[in-house]
Amino acid sequence: MKVTFLGTGTSQGVPIIGSKHPVCLSKDQKDKRLRVSALLEWDDFSYVIDCGPDFRQQMLANNVNKIDGILYTHEHNDHIIGLDDIRPFYFRQGNISIYCHQRVLNSLKDRFKYVFETENKYPGAPTLDTHIIDDVPFTVGNKKVTPVNVYHPELQVYGFRFDDFAYVTDAKIIPDYEMNKLKGVKTLVLNALRKEEHRSHLNLNQALDIVDYLKPDKTYFTHLSHHMGFHEEVQKELPEGVYLAYDNLKIEV
Repeated sequence: MKVTFLGTGTSQGVPIIGSKHPVCLSKDQKDKRLRVSALLEWDDFSYVIDCGPDFRQQMLANNVNKIDGILYTHEHNDHIIGLDDIRPFYFRQGNISIYCHQRVLNSLKDRFKYVFETENKYPGAPTLDTHIIDDVPFTVGNKKVTPVNVYHPELQVYGFRFDDFAYVTDAKIIPDYEMNKLKGVKTLVLNALRKEEHRSHLNLNQALDIVDYLKPDKTYFTHLSHHMGFHEEVQKELPEGVYLAYDNLKIEV
């Protein structure tokens, strides 16, 4: 499976509008981060995890011509607000599948009422095939997906495990019984907001503690803020097999 990091930034992206922070002024493209999202491709299947405000730009940057569906982690704007930009895919392919918690679906219906209308629907609106996630493994394409409950810090968020690959973002707390679902992963994607403590996200040391516990072969940190520091400098501080992800990075898992 090929994984493309479409975006690796936090909710405001990096650089932040108007910020004079040195990282926000960096000329290094690895320090420029769109809102967090990933593209998973295998065989003839193509799925996106989260669909934020930079979705259109991310699709164009990676020349994505087809998606079979979207897996939503949770309902915060930086993860869902790009839904309308699936229209070109809908016009070519027909209905697009989405996979999410019932709570997330309710939020989508509130924010995108015109998408879910059944009578007098606006002709340019996409139509979705909805699949509710309820902690039971499900199938996308020909792969089994195991949902992993993490907390942000009170809000439930889904991480996803595909075979030996797992993607977890916006976590602050991962209960032991959910951590067990991640044992044996060879490639882990995990949020690590910054070095300092944060109320609702793992910081760097907390994320490294999880890596030390799970011992994946490779780990990629995502959902990074400018407070993490310069990409090249932080990367030199990380242990072997642990990497800062960056936008448009492609890996095979």
